[in-house]
Amino acid sequence: MGIALELLPGFESLPDFEENAPTFAENAAGKALHYSRFCEGLVFADDSGLVVPALGGAPGVLSARYAGRGASSAERNAKLLRELHGIGGREPGAYFVCAIALAKRGRAKAIVTARVDGEILEAPRGDRGFGYDPVFYVLERGKGFAEISTDEKNEYSHRGRAFRKLLGFLSYDIVTDKT
Repeated sequence: MGIALELLPGFESLPDFEENAPTFAENAAGKALHYSRFCEGLVFADDSGLVVPALGGAPGVLSARYAGRGASSAERNAKLLRELHGIGGREPGAYFVCAIALAKRGRAKAIVTARVDGEILEAPRGDRGFGYDPVFYVLERGKGFAEISTDEKNEYSHRGRAFRKLLGFLSYDIVTDKT
């Protein structure tokens, strides 16, 4: 079974959705519900980010804005490393979270979440990936996210895992005609 994905027609002209909820799942659901009101088909939206317990869960849902609006990935990573450097005897544990919500005509159909556990490196490593990938060490792979191939990242990442859960739901939902 194949699933065709398309960008939402006219997305650029639709009213923006402001992500201001306290959780990844609520932000994903808000976006999916908002944008599903503008089309007939299924709409999915995600929210994801990095959680560092030693920093009280930061960057968390503010991952993209952690060093301020418009900050680069390098600036966000530098801020993260600076803040962790100031914590003595810290646990370097961290995890990425991805929540994907599925909606149809303003009604929620599913919300799936996944995470990948790791640690924060002392300095960026690797030249692949984006965002916090250069400072995130994947425990399962024994490498940083910016050091693994795209195929490996798709297999081990929070987004890959969440998307596979969503595909599982869609397969069930389509087979049982519940959409």
